[in-house]
Amino acid sequence: MAQERGIKRQIQLPLSEAVKISFESLRIRFWRSIITTAGVFLGIAFLVSVLAGATISSSVEANRGKEAVDAFSMEEQAQSKGEISPQQIWLITMSLIVCVVGIANSMLMAVTERFREIGTMKCLGALDRFIVELFLLESGFQGLAGAIIGAIIGLLAAVLMNLKNYGLDTFWYFPGLKVLAIIGIASIVGMILSVIGAAGPSYKAAKLPPAEAMRVEV
Repeated sequence: MAQERGIKRQIQLPLSEAVKISFESLRIRFWRSIITTAGVFLGIAFLVSVLAGATISSSVEANRGKEAVDAFSMEEQAQSKGEISPQQIWLITMSLIVCVVGIANSMLMAVTERFREIGTMKCLGALDRFIVELFLLESGFQGLAGAIIGAIIGLLAAVLMNLKNYGLDTFWYFPGLKVLAIIGIASIVGMILSVIGAAGPSYKAAKLPPAEAMRVEV
């Protein structure tokens, strides 16, 4: 009975409060957040540059016909036909894996340095679910911000690459809707990867005993 009364006294804060606390935490740890976001930024920028570059090349080739183009390397020839080489697929996969590992490492460090904060919240009655929400929201916001910026930079790189090969035909036959779809999907992928990378550290933070966390020297 006493345990049931203790559970009833636990605080069930709304999601909006978790969002507010997450933004405040990101503001306080701004430079750490920038480093974490950089991993997502680079991975998504490379992903979008390859996919958007291949899509733009395919659109230009389809619309302007089989005009002669300067000799390209095998990789450039594949991209000019709207194809993605196996090497590029491998590089994209590895960059996204490194992105997830970097986020997981950063969130583990965040959990370690915030032992007292987590312990205080749990002593005040915060549910484990609320602690998980905090860390997942933080990583999700970082992932989304990094993915959007990375997608924009990746698109610029793809446009510049195609300008070199096709000149102003790049803008004339630009596949706007397809490129927007790529940017949207890449942004969602970046956010999801960030949340996946933070899942383990979030669970560890939620299961941290309050008394143990309060004893940690900071």
